[in-house]
Formats: sequence, structure tokens, C-alpha cells
Amino acid sequence: MDIVIVALDRCLGSALLGFADLLTSSNRILSRTGLIDAPFRITTASQDGAPVVDGFGRRLQVDAALSDLQNCAAALVPGFPPDETGRSPSMAPYSATANWLRHQHRHGALVAGSCSGAFLLGEAGLLDGRRCTTTWWLHDQLVQQYPNARALRGAALSDSDRVITAGGPVSWIDIALHIIARLAGSGAARATADFTIVDTVPSAQSAYIPTDFALSNDPLVGEAERLIRHAGSRGMTAHTLAQQLGVSERTLHRRINSTCGETPKTFIDRVRLETAKIALETTTKAIKEVARDASYLDESSFRRSFKRLYGMTPGAYRLAATTQLSED
Repeated sequence: MDIVIVALDRCLGSALLGFADLLTSSNRILSRTGLIDAPFRITTASQDGAPVVDGFGRRLQVDAALSDLQNCAAALVPGFPPDETGRSPSMAPYSATANWLRHQHRHGALVAGSCSGAFLLGEAGLLDGRRCTTTWWLHDQLVQQYPNARALRGAALSDSDRVITAGGPVSWIDIALHIIARLAGSGAARATADFTIVDTVPSAQSAYIPTDFALSNDPLVGEAERLIRHAGSRGMTAHTLAQQLGVSERTLHRRINSTCGETPKTFIDRVRLETAKIALETTTKAIKEVARDASYLDESSFRRSFKRLYGMTPGAYRLAATTQLSED
């Protein structure tokens, strides 16, 4: 199973090397445990086989030239540091690589782009008519440049017809594990994740989107966020939220999905948990009281939801937050 990691000038060196390191580690783990019969063959390759200079000026050697590689099982594209305006750099210099990716996909390969690497898949025409995602702050640029793509704002990872995209500068981890699962099974991905102490389930980008992002993109969604934050123990449903905003539930769903890539229920749950997180950081209220103020009548349900979104219990988060404040 040949996996090619595409090396490009100005790419994120950490993503390029991270792909190689995680997949090489997976080879050793899976060979030792007998979860795969034959290891992955991992190749880093630039268009002409020459070293590349990453986005921070580091010179990186590669194993091969893309032009010499005929077919592979998977091709992985790292992201790029944003340009001085915060946007993804132009993909025009990489047209030959885009053609190579299109050829690989046509012959059955999985083709993946992490973070702004998704833009090179767009340049190859691979996003047209397919679900995809990128880092949340690049979503609007992706939609503008590739209007035929079915872009999902804030989605952690998307796999549509062997075109795989993920958001965030370290989303190469999610993609690498997903590729392992696709090629060698979920058990292989789980074994790799356990060894490297990461999760096979990608973290939602919504946990990291600034709270004023919705307001700047759609005032109605911003007002929805405000209403949820001040609902208190009364709680809020999609139906009552739509009523208070004076719109239909269908309109509410469309506007929230367009701005945040979420359903109204998921949006409501996230805002409630963000409100609870602020309370944990800034007050000494008991966990039960924080849960009630965030509209959770069941404390155990609140604890489960909080851990699912933030990766730790409310108590552990409060401890970490207060420890950091004391150190600062």
C-alpha cells in the first residue's frame, strides 16, 4: 500500500514531517501486533524530486519525484501557513501537482488535504460536487474560489468519494488516522492512536471558533447566540429560538448551517457549553450550579457533553484554567 506525502514549497513542514512520522510509527506498531500483513510504503515526493523550502524557510529533502510515481493507494497534501492577509496562498504555482492528484484519484487513490491543503484539491477539480471542509477562518475563501464545492463550515473531517479534507493546522493527525482506517481497518487506526495518545475521532472546530465570529458573519446567528447565553435555567430549543428571533425553524437551520456548519441543536449545545466554560474560568460556583445556569437540569449529562466537546471533565478544566491563571 503506497502512501505518497506531497511536498510543496511554502507548505507547513510540521505537517509534511508529521504525516511521515505518524505513518512510519503506525507501520512499526501494526507490524509488531500483526494487524497488517504488509506495511505501508511511505514516500515523500516533490514534483521534480528536488528539496522543497517550507513556509518558514526550512529546506526539506524528499524521497522521489511525483512525475516518477505512477499509482498509489493514497496521496496526502499538507497545509500552508496563511499569507500576510490570513488567507491561503495561491495554488497557481502547483498546477502540475494538481494534475498528478487528479490522475491518482481517477485511478482509485484516496486523496487528502489538511487545512489549506484542501485548496490544492480544489485546484485539481476534486472538490466539485463533493463535501469538503477546511480551517474555519478559510471557509469563505474556499467557497469563493471553488463555488461548486459542497463546503461544510467548521466540520472536523469530510470524506466524500475518496476526497478527504480536514480543518486546522494539525489536522494532518486526523487525516493520517483516517487513511490508516480506510486502508487497514479501524483496529489499526485505534492501535496507532493509542500508541501516539491521540483520538481517532476528530475534534470539532466549533470548540475553537471565537464567540463573536457568528455575529460578524450573520447578525441573526449572533443574536441567536446572545439569546442562548442569557436563557439561564429556562433552556432553549430550536423551536423557541426560532420564535424569539421571529423566523421559521427552516430559516434558522439554514442560517446557522451556513454560518457555523451546525444544526440548531448542535449550535445551542455548543453555546451552552461555552457559557459554562466561562463560568468555570471566572467563578467558584459548584459544578451543579454551573450546569443549571447553562440550562442542564441533569448534571451527569452536562459532564458527558462537556468532556465530549473539550476532552476533559468540567472539574479538570477548572483546575487547568485556574492553574494557568496563577502561573500567569
